Amino acid sequence: MELTYSNQRGGFDPGKRYRNPEHFDKPEAGVTSVLVVGDWPNVVAAYKVAGIDVSVKEVVRVQVTGGSDQEELKELVGKLRAESGAIRVLIESVEGLIPLEHPEAGELPIRLFDALTAIHAGIQSLRDNRDVEVEKSRTLQKQVDDLLSQAEQARLETDESKEAKEVAELKTKLDVAGITYRANASKESLQKQVDELSKS
Repeated sequence: MELTYSNQRGGFDPGKRYRNPEHFDKPEAGVTSVLVVGDWPNVVAAYKVAGIDVSVKEVVRVQVTGGSDQEELKELVGKLRAESGAIRVLIESVEGLIPLEHPEAGELPIRLFDALTAIHAGIQSLRDNRDVEVEKSRTLQKQVDDLLSQAEQARLETDESKEAKEVAELKTKLDVAGITYRANASKESLQKQVDELSKS
């Protein structure tokens, strides 16, 4: 396996494997050759000690000359650093590390802030709607429970009323026949007396 150590930000060859030399700790296992782009002597030395073939590619440094051009470049770098810092703050806000705050400047940070604010508002709206629906569900469940309880109570009252009516009818039959019975006699005992009366 061939590894390329480079801290480049773009222009990667999809057929190659890259590592950032800034994070180099020790040589990786299974490596057969290494290309080091730039001045990274610790990487070169470590792989040479490990007996791995190492080649180094020098990076051409461009020197900016001229007062106005240099000032423009410094200003541009300053703006980029400010935007990078603002974007980093927004990312930390999304990660929940700090509150979300509007950036002071920079087109990209402001656009990102607006997008994140819209996302936050959408999520909050969904949460509010969810809470409303949960409360509706609880209310409906309570109403269902109350209706079931009322239906059960009505059923019990109906059963008791029906049994009381049947007991009264049995007592009337026994009264007509002149048969005595206990005042608190159960429906079953009264029915037994009525059945015996019909047999005689």
